[in-house]
Amino acid sequence: MIKELSEKLTDNVSLAVKGKRRELRLICAAMLAGGHVLLEDVPGTGKTLLAHSLAKSVDAEFRRIQFTPDLLPSDITGINFYNMKQQEFQLRKGPVFANIILADEINRATPRTQ
Repeated sequence: MIKELSEKLTDNVSLAVKGKRRELRLICAAMLAGGHVLLEDVPGTGKTLLAHSLAKSVDAEFRRIQFTPDLLPSDITGINFYNMKQQEFQLRKGPVFANIILADEINRATPRTQ
């Protein structure tokens, strides 16, 4: 049953992303195991499209974080701010609260943010 699910998911995402079946099978295995995946490839090969298509296929929330030198940890995790109208603190969630996150060019950020 798991193999069938993995094949259906791979077939579905392959409609949008061509030539990444091996990567898709490995990503499916990592998702089933509750793990993380590091995709390394040259620019313009469809990594963002792959992650976005995968998220849509499993009805998950997708967010992309573009790491830059001026990115702060709160830009990723979100912030607690005081809402004057409601007289209470509210959490403004950052992209890390999504189900599938693409962290792009993580080496450009400061060590504190990484």
